[in-house]
Amino acid sequence: MDTAHRPDRPQIGVGGFEISQRAKDLVAEVLDSGRITSGPMMANFEKEFSRLHDSRYALMTNSGTSCLQVALAALKEMHGWEDGDEVLVPAVTFVATSNVVMYNGLRPVFVDVDPDYFTIDPNLIEERITERTRAIMPVHLSGLPCDMDPIMKIASHHALRIIEDSAETMFARYKGRTVGSFGDIGCFSTYAAHIITTGVGGICTTSDPDLLVLLKSLVNHGRDSIYIRMDDDQKSDNVFEIANRRFSFIRLGHSFRATEMEAALGLAELEQHEQSIRRRQELARRLTEGLSDLDTMLQLPKIRPECDHTFMFYPIVIRDEGGNRDDIIRYLEENRIETRYLLPLINQPIYRQLFGNLDSEYPVAARLNERAFYIGCHPAISNSDNEYVIEQFHTFFEETG
Repeated sequence: MDTAHRPDRPQIGVGGFEISQRAKDLVAEVLDSGRITSGPMMANFEKEFSRLHDSRYALMTNSGTSCLQVALAALKEMHGWEDGDEVLVPAVTFVATSNVVMYNGLRPVFVDVDPDYFTIDPNLIEERITERTRAIMPVHLSGLPCDMDPIMKIASHHALRIIEDSAETMFARYKGRTVGSFGDIGCFSTYAAHIITTGVGGICTTSDPDLLVLLKSLVNHGRDSIYIRMDDDQKSDNVFEIANRRFSFIRLGHSFRATEMEAALGLAELEQHEQSIRRRQELARRLTEGLSDLDTMLQLPKIRPECDHTFMFYPIVIRDEGGNRDDIIRYLEENRIETRYLLPLINQPIYRQLFGNLDSEYPVAARLNERAFYIGCHPAISNSDNEYVIEQFHTFFEETG
């Protein structure tokens, strides 16, 4: 390989994290307190996160996938779903979305996505509903909310539950309302490359107190919800009742707990989230402006009307006139610009094994699996880095044109 294609510069990653002094101070506060299991720092993080997402409650876990896992388990228990019941999921999403459906003994049924916004296409949902359909899992992809009005209307008409997979999208509003507040449960990720990061982690939102009880229990081995965290000792005058039920497990559950240190990182990130989102949007605007003259070769991301876009990443589709996706990805990677495929699902080896070749049933997803990818759009990217990315796209098409 020609080493001229490897400039002596740091890689421009799809994710990035710059730890603030505030984050360091809060982590130090946790370490000085001697309390690293869930405590006041996590309670503050959950309270602020729920407020920012128009929900009554939030619960921190060790990952966004864990949030999805317990969300489905809680709804399955609450509503008496049976093994083999169906959950509708988009045909373009991270593999965890549909994996957790199967982990809960349910069956994922795929729905193709909108060709402009890449989120679940509401016009195709009802044709996938059967007598065993129990829920819809819309995925707010890349920082953009789904088209929730028709989804909620369909769910209401067919008495379906809604679990919002919002792992990639925080703070964004759809017609004035924040993601995570439409359905029964919202599920967010605070993994390293996401909108805010705690290293690893996730957080559920809900406004249903009964669901909150179930979620807390499922995250904590199925424990009796009278005692989930150390502070629960102080919530009753009857200390023996708590002691008697403290080690009582009433359902099968998981160890999906996070720590005070991760919550401290999350709290610091929340305090600067507005600045972070503005920076992501600035970078995205400049990318769109700088690449707009390549629109015959590149399909650039659109922002749905009456929606925010918080740009966890910047998705791009290579049009037929743009050539082969592998060629441009190879060129970008050789020039220190990291890429990722746009969340292929139905063509993954394990999904081919489980469901066969579904490309003909989901043509938009199949096309994106062949033509789409994304690049970074996060605050750790400098203006000069962003301009370099724009320059490299132009250079590629000049050289191959």
